[in-house]
Amino acid sequence: MARYTGPKERINRRFGVALFGPSKALERRAYPPGQHGIRAARRKQSDYGIALGEKQKLKFQYGVLEKQFRSYYEEAGRRRGITGDIMLQLLETRLDNVVFRLGYGNTRSAARQFVNHGHVTVNDTKVDVASYTVKPGDTIKIVDKPSSKQLALRLLDQTQSVPQKDWLVSDRDNLEGKMSRVPEVEDIDPIVNVQLVVELYSR
Repeated sequence: MARYTGPKERINRRFGVALFGPSKALERRAYPPGQHGIRAARRKQSDYGIALGEKQKLKFQYGVLEKQFRSYYEEAGRRRGITGDIMLQLLETRLDNVVFRLGYGNTRSAARQFVNHGHVTVNDTKVDVASYTVKPGDTIKIVDKPSSKQLALRLLDQTQSVPQKDWLVSDRDNLEGKMSRVPEVEDIDPIVNVQLVVELYSR
């Protein structure tokens, strides 16, 4: 499945945000990469450049490439409500993101790999498609295999200090979770101005 496989620390430093999880490089050098890094951080961007940067940050954050990202925008535009908010909800309810929010991975890419390798079921049906849309009431469980459960426990140990989102119900003892409701924008706490992304696509 298509995904970004390039240098992640350069992207983190370029945007000044840890888009792929904790970044030691960003902590040490909080300016863009390259020989003009510090001076480049002071350059003024055009409105288009700012909007394009917001779109790229959102794509990198959720691990989505352009074609699929545009399809989320188009789907959000067809639904009733605020397009930007709905787009965020569509991204947030991807199976790999829900698995990440439940603690089975300290990054979205780790959670995506966990899903792709067949360690997860949704409503007792194995699902290995990271972009699968989870709906309210869906139950996510770890496959009943010793290797899957052992890996899940190891991942949960790494993320036990991460606060649980209240739109999800997690039962770590039984290695399962449930989506209780669709997340609101306040629950998602986006790191981008999604309205600029919508305006970029609607030009």
